[in-house]
Amino acid sequence: MKNLKKLAALVLTASMAAASLAGCSKNTETKTETPKTTETADTSDTSETSKTSETSKTLKVALCLSGAANDMGWCQSAYEGLKLLESDYGCETAYTENLTPDDIEAAFADYAANGFDVVIGHGYEFGDPAIEVAEQYPDTKFIVTEGEVSADNVASYVTKCEEGGYIMGMLAAGMSKSNKIGFVGPIQGSSLVKIMNGFEDGAKSVRPDIEVQTAWTGSFTDTALGKEAAQAMIDNGADVIGHCANESGTGAINAAKEAKVYATGDSYDQNGLAPETVLSSSVYHIPHVIEVAFQTVADGSFAGGIYDLGMKEGAVSIASYHELEAKVPDEVKAEIQKKVLSIAAGEFTVTCDTKIR
Repeated sequence: MKNLKKLAALVLTASMAAASLAGCSKNTETKTETPKTTETADTSDTSETSKTSETSKTLKVALCLSGAANDMGWCQSAYEGLKLLESDYGCETAYTENLTPDDIEAAFADYAANGFDVVIGHGYEFGDPAIEVAEQYPDTKFIVTEGEVSADNVASYVTKCEEGGYIMGMLAAGMSKSNKIGFVGPIQGSSLVKIMNGFEDGAKSVRPDIEVQTAWTGSFTDTALGKEAAQAMIDNGADVIGHCANESGTGAINAAKEAKVYATGDSYDQNGLAPETVLSSSVYHIPHVIEVAFQTVADGSFAGGIYDLGMKEGAVSIASYHELEAKVPDEVKAEIQKKVLSIAAGEFTVTCDTKIR
């Protein structure tokens, strides 16, 4: 697998501080949500305990995001997890979106200093800042999704995103007529490299000789860079485009839509962005991951460490083909379904390769 030479400039010049989806401007202002009241289903049954009864106080939970909370992708999935904690556990919640790496430590410290019990950083880039701030605030629990860090009050919860990438690669290879496909990533990091590599491995499991073109935009939020990267691949013959590029990936989907070639989504069921283009999506059930992590705080069992969750644990799934199902050959659907069941049953393991190829 090799990167397109014409895209090298994208990696060198891309900025983290880019425009966000749907015209949202950069915003690092804290937003506090008013919690809803949680009701116990049957108060007469003493064998069932309310989710909020594990603590005598309302827990305060903050979420930090690298992009917009309404991106219909990676960040929105975490925001929905925060809302779940608010509605199901009665938590007091707040969030900050569009954080750059330089903003993260200050955001973490601000939440901890203001008495938040749990601070969640959504993405691998929040790992090192969590370790730095956690030492100063030992009474605050820090949870990092896709992190590779741990401490007494820091836990990382890693979604096996490579599993979804593998299946999207199989689908792309099965649908390609040119035997050329493309994949767009944002900023190089282990949790993203493993998806790109999984996509290539899945594609080559179907067609060993397929050409997989790749590019890194250098941004999580710049849709123009994502579109430019995908367009270069399309110009070079790719007829299916995949991504793991957050909002930048929306640009890749837009390029595929305009060129009338297929695309695959990531993090969220992204068919709604381009119903005639997005075949399926790798869906990461981040609300479930966040709830699993939060429950350890609520029940007092929190322990620093690194925890992995995939299809087997209900953290990863594949979206439906929607109205494009008729376009996908039965043999392709059958092969994909067989592989999904095999992964979920623990019979097949997708290689988690975090080395840039």
